[in-house]
Amino acid sequence: MSQQHRVLMVATSYPQSETDWQGLFIRKIADSMGGSPLVDVSLWAPDGPRHVAVQYACSDSDAAWLKGLALRGGIAHLLRTKPVAALGVGGSLLRRLRTLYKERVDDTDIFHINWLQNALPLYGLNTKAVITVLGTDFKLLKLPGMVAMLRRVMRGNRCILAPNSAWMKQPLEHWFGDVAKVVPVNFGIEKSWYQLSCAAPSSTTHWLCVLRVTQDKIGSLFDWGEDIFGKEHQLHLVGPNQDGLEIPAWVHYHGAATASELAEKWYPMCTGFITLSEHSEGKPQVLLETMAAGMPIIASKIPAHQETISQGEHGYLVGSAIEFRAAIEQLSSASVHMKLSDNCRATSKRDYGLWDDALDRYLELYGMLT
Repeated sequence: MSQQHRVLMVATSYPQSETDWQGLFIRKIADSMGGSPLVDVSLWAPDGPRHVAVQYACSDSDAAWLKGLALRGGIAHLLRTKPVAALGVGGSLLRRLRTLYKERVDDTDIFHINWLQNALPLYGLNTKAVITVLGTDFKLLKLPGMVAMLRRVMRGNRCILAPNSAWMKQPLEHWFGDVAKVVPVNFGIEKSWYQLSCAAPSSTTHWLCVLRVTQDKIGSLFDWGEDIFGKEHQLHLVGPNQDGLEIPAWVHYHGAATASELAEKWYPMCTGFITLSEHSEGKPQVLLETMAAGMPIIASKIPAHQETISQGEHGYLVGSAIEFRAAIEQLSSASVHMKLSDNCRATSKRDYGLWDDALDRYLELYGMLT
C-alpha cells in the first residue's frame, strides 16, 4: 500500500506522562502511525508524550478541558459514579468534537475515533471513519436511544467499526451491520514484554493481579482467595484503588505501578496472573502483555477472557471457588507451568505481534474505506 492517509485520531484518554498508563494503547497506536510514511497523523486527546511526527490537534481550550476530564477519572468513571454530572460533561465533549470535525472534514481522509460516543458528532458530515469499539462502549449502548442515534451517524458516513475483540462482532453486527462494516482488530504488544520471563513455582509461589481496583474488576477474588493465599501462595495486587475498596490483610497490595516497574519487578517475581473481573471488558491489554511474558493466566469466564485464553493451553477459566483452587494447584506444577508458559508466548507472537503489526491491520481498514 503506497497511498498516504491523512488521519485524525480522537480519544478522551491518553497518558499524561511517561509513567501514566491511562489510555496507553492510544499512545502506542499513535506513535506507530507517527513512525510510518503511510500516515500523516493528527491527535486530539489529552496532552502527553508522543512521537515527534504526531501533530497535536487540540486548541488550548480543548487541551485544558481534556486535562480536567482526565483528573476527574474520564467519562466512563463519571458515568459510573456521578451520572448527572457526566451528562453535562458529555454534552460539552460532543460540542467540542462537532467543532473539530467540521473544521477538519476537508483535510482529513480518515477519522480514527476511539469510543463510540466520540463518533456522534460526525452526524451528516459524509466522511470516512474507523471507530474503535471497546468493552466500556457496551454500557453506552444501553442508554435509551443511543443505538438509534449511532445508526443515524453511520448512515451519513462510511464507517468501519473496529472492536478490539472478536466476541463483540456479533452484537455490533446485530445493531449496525446494515449501516457499517464490523472488523475486529487485535492490538499489538510492546517488544519488551516478549523479553521477560516469569518465575517457576516454588515453596512460596507469588501470584500477580494488575487492575484498577473496583468491585467489578475484583469480582470474586477476595471471597475465593481468602482460604488459599497465605504463606505457601502469596497474592500481589497492583493498581490504583479507584473506588476506595477495603482490601483484606492477606492481600499484598502495592498501589499503582508503572509499566517499567511491572516489567522489572513484579513479572519476574511471579508465577501466574489472576483476573476474576466481572467488568465489561473488550480484550484487556494487560492479558496480552502477560501472555507475551510467558505467564499463564487464571481468569473468570467472561467473553473477553474466553476469547483470549484457551482452557489448559494458556491457563484456566474458572467459575467457582473449587475451580479456582484447582487452577492454583495445576499451575503449581513445574511441568504444567512450563508448557503453558511456552504456549502463551507462542500465541502472542502469532496473533498479536507488535504495535506496528496492529498499525498494518488498521491500514488495511483505511484502504477499504478509501
